Amino acid sequence: MTTDELAQLLAQQPVAILHRLARGRVQRHFRAGKRRLIDMLIQHSTNNLAGLESDLQALIEERQSRVQTPVPPANPVPPRQTAPHTSRRPTRTHEPESTEPGVTLTAWLEGLGVPTPQPFVPDPWQEEALAGLAETDVVVSVPTGSGKTYVAVEAARRAMSENRTIIYTSPLKALSNTKFTEFSKIFGSDQVGILTGDRQDNAQAPILIMTTEILRNLLYDAASGEIDVRLDTLGLVILDESQYIADPERGVVWEETIIFCPSQAKLLLLSASIGNPQDIADWLTSIRPSPCRLVRHSKRTVPLRAGYLHPNGKLTPLFRTAGIPYGHPGQLHPEAKRLFLQYEEDTLPSGRTRR
Repeated sequence: MTTDELAQLLAQQPVAILHRLARGRVQRHFRAGKRRLIDMLIQHSTNNLAGLESDLQALIEERQSRVQTPVPPANPVPPRQTAPHTSRRPTRTHEPESTEPGVTLTAWLEGLGVPTPQPFVPDPWQEEALAGLAETDVVVSVPTGSGKTYVAVEAARRAMSENRTIIYTSPLKALSNTKFTEFSKIFGSDQVGILTGDRQDNAQAPILIMTTEILRNLLYDAASGEIDVRLDTLGLVILDESQYIADPERGVVWEETIIFCPSQAKLLLLSASIGNPQDIADWLTSIRPSPCRLVRHSKRTVPLRAGYLHPNGKLTPLFRTAGIPYGHPGQLHPEAKRLFLQYEEDTLPSGRTRR
């Protein structure tokens, strides 16, 4: 089924089915209208349209079976005997068992391994992000392992060529230490410094690695009149793991950092898990001097597969498909189910039987 055919089939379904499909796939799906919800489902499942189609067909079959075989209420209660202000708990329905043949272990393992070396060529979204940073702030929302660090490194290299200071922030000291080591190898140890709560090295370097709280405090001091020459020459601020802006306790740190960031510095927000990147870009546009550009890319460079390794050493795909379907236990691989039952029987206490 093509993407357009799948979109048409989704459009024919009630919104309730679309929301069931969105569970585990799309964050805050209950806020989206039907057209927007269809777009988000297809965009999220770009790499696994077969899984989305399979889940949709299962829900359609379930709905049709309920319509065709209605169950009459047992022992109906006369209206006068119905207790006021009570509600029945919804009956939990069982997901239908898929009849699709399971993928073979050979097919599931196909393509795994170390790829052959190839010359590096930037992806179009990476070039788009760098081109955007030449003019304005940029929010980058791409899957894990897609190459966000390349954008940060190249953006820092261009800012250094203009004699500007670069600040790279992360939410964790451990991640800041890792980036300090990584950037020192790329740019040279004399060009990179680090500022965390318990470490301060080369604080006047053109590239400074720090936690977001440290940068927020520097901006606080500058707002109160304390002069910091590093902020006067600041040209680029990179906020890694920027999904922390939604954290109930620490999110305010990211908000204040963005609000107090000097207008002459470009902002680069990086994340693999922002649920509403367009909203973040719109907010930056409303408070910053120039419109923020959103660079979004949904295709995983390294696709995910799920398998099950039994204690006896037997390996099998976890699902019937090579990709990962969401939300329906009927998609479990037959061999995986057999091994589950075998493990349960082997580990039950003696004298007990499985219900």
